[in-house]
Amino acid sequence: MKASIELTMSPLQGDYEEHIIKFIKKLRDSEFKILENPLSTQIYGDFKPMMQFLSEAMEESMRETQAVLFYMKVVKTDRHDYEPHF
Repeated sequence: MKASIELTMSPLQGDYEEHIIKFIKKLRDSEFKILENPLSTQIYGDFKPMMQFLSEAMEESMRETQAVLFYMKVVKTDRHDYEPHF
């Protein structure tokens, strides 16, 4: 099953940028389609392997930060090629 996931990572500490950059680089190195914008990162692919990958990547980030929030939106379907029709 294909899925689209929007992620926002918010480390709750002063050196937050380095943690966000490291997490995004890990996403970029994955097998999944990644799209980035200033507010969030989207990842597209098969749901189960993507969730397993994200679980491991998020756990690694949680070990390396004092406190961190992850916001996720999950949509069933691959929406990477979405274009508004209005």
